[in-house]
Amino acid sequence: MFQSMLDDVDSRVAAILDGALEGREMSVDDAELLLAADGADRHALFWAADKARQEDVGDDVSYVVCRNVNFTNICYVGCSFCGFSRHKHQSDAYVQDMETVLEKCAEAVERGASEICIQGGIHPQKDHQHYYELASTIKGAFPQLHLHAYSPEEIDWGHRKSGMELADYLAWMVEAGVSSLPGTAAEILDDEIRDILSPRKLKTARWVEIIKTAHSVGLPTSSTVMYGHIESPRHVAAHMGLIRDIQKETDGFTEFVPLGYIHERNELYNVLGSRPGSTATEDLRIIAVARLFMRPWITNIQVSWVKMGHKLGQVALGVGANDFGGTLMEESISRESGSNFGENTDPEDFRRLIREIGRVPVERNTLYGSIRRFDDPALDPPSAKTADLEEASLPLQVVS
Repeated sequence: MFQSMLDDVDSRVAAILDGALEGREMSVDDAELLLAADGADRHALFWAADKARQEDVGDDVSYVVCRNVNFTNICYVGCSFCGFSRHKHQSDAYVQDMETVLEKCAEAVERGASEICIQGGIHPQKDHQHYYELASTIKGAFPQLHLHAYSPEEIDWGHRKSGMELADYLAWMVEAGVSSLPGTAAEILDDEIRDILSPRKLKTARWVEIIKTAHSVGLPTSSTVMYGHIESPRHVAAHMGLIRDIQKETDGFTEFVPLGYIHERNELYNVLGSRPGSTATEDLRIIAVARLFMRPWITNIQVSWVKMGHKLGQVALGVGANDFGGTLMEESISRESGSNFGENTDPEDFRRLIREIGRVPVERNTLYGSIRRFDDPALDPPSAKTADLEEASLPLQVVS
């Protein structure tokens, strides 16, 4: 039966997969072909990607204890795929004051967080000084936290307001306490697509400039792609090719994170008629292709459980992914676009999900350094959930 499946695999697909497992670099054309693989070709792709994952990073599955802080939802960029942004006069528009932000950080520390991820809308009345003050105040109060802060779009806005050279501005952000940047605002790095998704957002060349300059001043970044809307497999393959080229030059990306488009509550779907997000097969294919395409330059391929959910995320960990993402604690951007998978995953839930597929949970930091490896479930730390259950199971005390 297995040989029968192999006999059904397209010879081009088989050659690409063999080459990738032997360490030969895949071309953009190869990736485009694999992103449409189906039937036996798809099964062979998934098998090869999982084998490559095991060779690259072993059987550990990592996660990070972190908290998102979306400090404002006021934004006038006008991305057609966004359900998060508000104009300042809308009833649910907000700007969180510093006291609220610090309270959120304190709660995150109490829950074991090593990272705070700071992102918000492009508020027309906030500038570079606001970004500096926000980061420096948090870092001053919680020096142990890694600040994963400000997307390239926010960096672009703050830099243009500052009048500084870009490298000097990014070094100033480092001085404020920023330790890495989210590689978001990438969507698809093709200006024909970007002009439809968000005509006023930074263009591909500017995104690349900011990312390369960040890497040059010692600021690592993640890398992302958003798929499932109006793009073709060619666009995704070319996007991954650009990410890989940057990594060869700078070695500054920590991970690659495919982000499925959430369609329900945005203009791109409801007015412009995009696809209604990705299928489960697309989600798994892009994880598998990313594993094979990015090796050996980027070896951490992350599941976005907010986009995919926990169960499909577990499947993705069997077709090339090795990281389950972050606890988040709160998540507004995907939720406001219609994601139904929640805002928080507790560390003990990550460990359970990872063990269910026979892998070893590892709590990591933002830069993929290991904090704790949980080989033995009996040695796991007690959780708040466990304490709540124990308290709930105590016998009732009747007071007369």
